[in-house]
Amino acid sequence: MHDLERKPIEPAIRGVILDMDGLMLDTEGMSRAAWRKTLAERGLSLSDERYLELIGLTLSDVGKKMRVWYGADIPYDSIYKRKLVLVDEIIASDGIPQKPGLTALLDALDSLGLRKAVATSTSRDRAMYKLKIAGVAAKFEAFVGGDDVARGKPAPDIFLRAADRLTLPPQECLVLEDSDPGVLAARAAGMRVIIVPDMKPPSPDAAAAGWQVLPDLNRVAIFLTQYFSARMEDL
Repeated sequence: MHDLERKPIEPAIRGVILDMDGLMLDTEGMSRAAWRKTLAERGLSLSDERYLELIGLTLSDVGKKMRVWYGADIPYDSIYKRKLVLVDEIIASDGIPQKPGLTALLDALDSLGLRKAVATSTSRDRAMYKLKIAGVAAKFEAFVGGDDVARGKPAPDIFLRAADRLTLPPQECLVLEDSDPGVLAARAAGMRVIIVPDMKPPSPDAAAAGWQVLPDLNRVAIFLTQYFSARMEDL
């Protein structure tokens, strides 16, 4: 192929930014159960459709949704505190399971020499608590929580902050996400994003924004290993 006909070379990927709930940790089911029980104690219900709208949102943005659904005077702070109590009861009983393939993925990222950060809509302290219980906190060099940025997903702030903490330009970061808001946030930040769906498939807009849509973290590990091997052959 003539040099002028060569495809543009994609920026090298030097860092990977991972979402937490639903991507690395299998926590969405326990969160849904706790929200439902908490709201039921107040005579309120939470449908599957409404719960799916909460996935990927910050604590503040979840509150905004609930005030629209249940009334502006809903005591959201008290409800959220009660929800955390119920989640912690589940964690005390069952622990926090990792999503299938997480160990293989993290080992692959280490083998490829990629730097790793967590960017989650969960508050920073709460995220660290979950990651430590799940046994993976030490695998990451940078952490950004939903309370570290002014705007939550789908705004790009959280991923831009994570890239900054990795001291990498955004275009050299790859994001792994399961939720539509997270996928759109990653693209708004100028990053490639691999979608690993959890409770629902990506919307058409999110799927179009994704670099790849893969069924689990094992497949992500295989894809990235093959991708970097092919890049080395092209050099």
